[in-house]
Amino acid sequence: MKVAYVFRSDMASTFQLATMILPQLEGGFHGVEVVGMFFFDDNTCCMRKGDPIGERVSKIAKEKGMLLMLCDQCAVRRNLAEGTFEQCGTGEVEPKDTVEGVQVGCFPQLYKALSGNMPDQVITL
Repeated sequence: MKVAYVFRSDMASTFQLATMILPQLEGGFHGVEVVGMFFFDDNTCCMRKGDPIGERVSKIAKEKGMLLMLCDQCAVRRNLAEGTFEQCGTGEVEPKDTVEGVQVGCFPQLYKALSGNMPDQVITL
C-alpha cells in the first residue's frame, strides 16, 4: 500500500513523524510505501536546513523517491520560501533555506507532484 502523510496538527512533525514514522522508515519496518509528506503550519519548521529531523527525513526521502512539500503560504510566513502571498497556489513560490529535496506549493502543486505515484491512502496527522 502507498500512503501520503499530511502533517497538520500541532507538533505532528516533532512527535508522530520524528518518534514513530521516521524511525520505522529508517529501520525498514514501517509496513507501507510512503510516497509523500505535506507539511502545514509550524510543522514546516522541521524542514529548515540543519534541523536534525528534517535532515533525516530528507535523507530517507532521497533514498525512497518520496515527495516532500511544504504549504507555500505556511513556508512564506516562516521564511522558508521566496514569494508573496498572492503567488501562493500558483507554483511560483520557491523553497528557501530548507533541507535538500523540499518543494513548496499548495494543493494544485501537491496533486500534480503525486500524480505520477499516487497514494492509496492519505493520512492526516
